Amino acid sequence: MASAGKRRLSISNASSDDAGIITRFTRSVSDSQIVDTTKRAAGDAAVVAKKLLKSTGKAAWIAGTTFLILVVPLIIEMDREQQFNELEIQQQSLLGPPPPAQVQLPK
Repeated sequence: MASAGKRRLSISNASSDDAGIITRFTRSVSDSQIVDTTKRAAGDAAVVAKKLLKSTGKAAWIAGTTFLILVVPLIIEMDREQQFNELEIQQQSLLGPPPPAQVQLPK
């Protein structure tokens, strides 16, 4: 039984040594300058992306409201004008051509 207890102790020491190696390696990697530079670059990219998304949203809002205020009424008015012209053409075809204009000569 004493040998089984020693074996357990040596196995637990081996795993703690492995954990120590992994911990030291992880700390050395996370404390490296490359990781710090990468974190800063990722943070800066996130800030730029957020600003770009915000400004794009503002531009889309401005373009959308401008379209609604200026272009939609223009389209509606053009459609009315086209309907009016079609109605005039239809009426002219029903009534026939206008009579020839009589020119009065001066006396």
